[in-house]
Amino acid sequence: MESATTRTESDSLGAREIPADAYWGIHTLRAMENFDITKRPISVYPELVTALAMVKQAAARANRELGVLDDERALLIDRAAQRVIDGDFHDQFTVGVIQGGAGTSTNMCANEVITNVALELAGREKGDYAYLSPTDHTNRSQSTNDVYPTAVKIGILLAHVAGLEELDELRRAFARKGDEFHDILKVGRTQLQDAVPMTLGQEFRGFATSLGEDWHRQTDNSNLLLEINMGATAIGTGINVTRGYAEAVRAHLADISGLPLRTAHDLIEATSDTGAFMSFSGSIKRTAMKLSKICNDLRLLSSGPQAGFGEINLPAKQAGSSIMPGKVNPVIPEVVNQVAFAVAGADTTVTMAVEAGQLQLNAFEPVIAHSLFQSIIWMRQAMRTLRVNCVEGITANTERLGAMVGVSVGVITALTPFIGYSSAAALAKTALLTHKNVADLVVEAGLMDREQVEKQLRPERLSGLEPVTTAMPVIAREDLP
Repeated sequence: MESATTRTESDSLGAREIPADAYWGIHTLRAMENFDITKRPISVYPELVTALAMVKQAAARANRELGVLDDERALLIDRAAQRVIDGDFHDQFTVGVIQGGAGTSTNMCANEVITNVALELAGREKGDYAYLSPTDHTNRSQSTNDVYPTAVKIGILLAHVAGLEELDELRRAFARKGDEFHDILKVGRTQLQDAVPMTLGQEFRGFATSLGEDWHRQTDNSNLLLEINMGATAIGTGINVTRGYAEAVRAHLADISGLPLRTAHDLIEATSDTGAFMSFSGSIKRTAMKLSKICNDLRLLSSGPQAGFGEINLPAKQAGSSIMPGKVNPVIPEVVNQVAFAVAGADTTVTMAVEAGQLQLNAFEPVIAHSLFQSIIWMRQAMRTLRVNCVEGITANTERLGAMVGVSVGVITALTPFIGYSSAAALAKTALLTHKNVADLVVEAGLMDREQVEKQLRPERLSGLEPVTTAMPVIAREDLP
């Protein structure tokens, strides 16, 4: 029955009025009332909505292929699912991302929306479930317990593509800075204390290498998500599924998504186990922590500009204080730090939710999905703003870097093979007390001549790019000042 503004739908709990223009139905309505918590509908993660539609489309094709669904209904579901895949009707996916029921509300929302889109395509009224049912037809051969985790995995993989691309772009940006700063000497530091010299280029290339390693780790762990449990239905026994369905739906879903999906060899285990989500989450957290450490370094290296390290300049993006004129803060690295903290928290949530599964199902996959999608999206955006608004505009304070290298006692380490450790230690002490240039002290002490010192203190030698080839006989000078 339908009035001008509503239509009546019924379930096992009774009847409710649904807005006439809504593509969702009674199950979605109840979920909206029960889970109005996060103020985030599942539509905030468009890749998840797309993945749900892909699963429904693949199921309709498999059911048609096996004769479980007639051509007319299967094709209508197929066409409606394609509309959602194309980006239509995403605003109708209104249930909260965190929900009880192991994702049942999300699955039913997808069933209702796709069914009512299909009914509209057939020229019928929304809610005409006697002709096309959300459960008997759109959900045929399926359970939330295989649909939801499969859709989450596919959605994550779809979203992760852009994240990997952004990670690689950031890696390349650091590598370019490494090339730009190739021959700029600086003082290296260990435990925040002066160490031996290196180049600023080596430091930035190290950042690039670290991020490149994580690109590979994320890729490896994302491959774990290619294993799906479609055909498992409720607990993995495949109840209510026609023989051959699991392989048919996998093949169609692989074709639709473009992903090399594989069916788990043990569907009971695959339905209850969520370890792949934990492994993937851990790889995202690893990248976040590495990125946070890099941002810590950028903030230290740019600190000052007068009373800090002052070795590099970060692009000035906004005024830094409401009371101190001219102050500019490292706001871009700071925001990336905060995203990294949130990702670490999300990984803890995923870990706890994975552990909390019981017997043949994990009821907490919605919070796993939410945590992973949020981490992927936030990391992607954070890496982009770090690259565009910070890394690409970093410049080196070459005069300050050169001056610090000149008076650094770490430089004398490079001369130890030529003047001996004892002499080097004595000169280091003198350099610290007098703040004199190390090279000048070595020449004044008569341990090496100017040409010899300059040869060994070239950037290539100090940074390890050129190994020691010869060493003079060590001159023992116990009476050095």
